[in-house]
Amino acid sequence: MKKRFYPIAVLVLAMSYGARAAEQLDVDYSSFYSHVKKLDNEETNRLRFAFGFKHIAKGRLCEIKQAAIVTQKQTQALIVENGQRFTVPTDKVLKMARAIVSITLADQANQCDMSVQLETKPEQLKSSYTHAELAILLEQYRAFFSNMGGLFSFMMPSVEGLVLQFEQSSVLPSSLVEKQDEAGNITLDENWFAQNTDLTLLSAPIRITALVEK
Repeated sequence: MKKRFYPIAVLVLAMSYGARAAEQLDVDYSSFYSHVKKLDNEETNRLRFAFGFKHIAKGRLCEIKQAAIVTQKQTQALIVENGQRFTVPTDKVLKMARAIVSITLADQANQCDMSVQLETKPEQLKSSYTHAELAILLEQYRAFFSNMGGLFSFMMPSVEGLVLQFEQSSVLPSSLVEKQDEAGNITLDENWFAQNTDLTLLSAPIRITALVEK
């Protein structure tokens, strides 16, 4: 049985009582477009939104079997990364065509709440960075939250650095071990950026997100 949901802002609430046994969710593309269009500018062109679903009881991300954008004329498959998250293109034509994002979950839909993650684009993931490259990523995150807040930007979370996430099997240089948390990620805070040093890793991170202070 298919259920159709609308704005992402209310998607979590809708799922709690609207999709009891369904594994397939149909979500208006316009709901995703309202997010991704916020990054369609020079100030944030190295960032993206990755969409997934968090399991309510288990805390992990729900497994996505497949995802696609569907219009009356065609179906466009979306790449699901590691079976957990996917991205969508920024395309006003799809919005005007009233496209649907069709998602098939391995888990029961009523156990999965929408999860929207702001992260760097894949081309920003590599094993070595200059200080300037990382500083640009930091500024892009700050620009996003500043733009989101507008006149009330002082009420938005403060970006204090970057968090680099790695595969569990990744080995870090000894100089970075003290910055590693229980999940194996490292945090580059303002103190690290003040040292004005480059960063050399043994393997590329799988994503870079913002270190946020509320």
